[in-house]
Amino acid sequence: MATKKRAFISFDIDHDEGAKIMLAGQAKLPDSPFDFKDNSVKEHLTGDWKEKVRRRMDNVDVVIVLCGTQTHTATGVSAELSIAKEKRKPYFLLAAYSDRNCTKPKSASSSDKIYKWTWDNLKSLIAGNR
Repeated sequence: MATKKRAFISFDIDHDEGAKIMLAGQAKLPDSPFDFKDNSVKEHLTGDWKEKVRRRMDNVDVVIVLCGTQTHTATGVSAELSIAKEKRKPYFLLAAYSDRNCTKPKSASSSDKIYKWTWDNLKSLIAGNR
């Protein structure tokens, strides 16, 4: 089996933690193409939290931005996406819910698409197909 990609999951902790738990759980499936490496944190990191996120992102291959209904107001998600772009980490936006209007973080590019969360889509996106 190919080496699994190490993923950082960026998400709105106040609104989408349940969806993040489900996504991290998918990393445990036998045919998963990714390992859950790190994610957004609720607790304030002491010192320069953005610098600590930058260091965490040094250890991942891809950033998954989990988009919920309030992601456009989540300043931490927006900052994490900006850091991913700054570090030139591959990333994609993933809809946390199929039955709700998911929004992009403010730092997303206008060309960034929110992809539907299916197992086949997730595997394809992790492989770089976007």
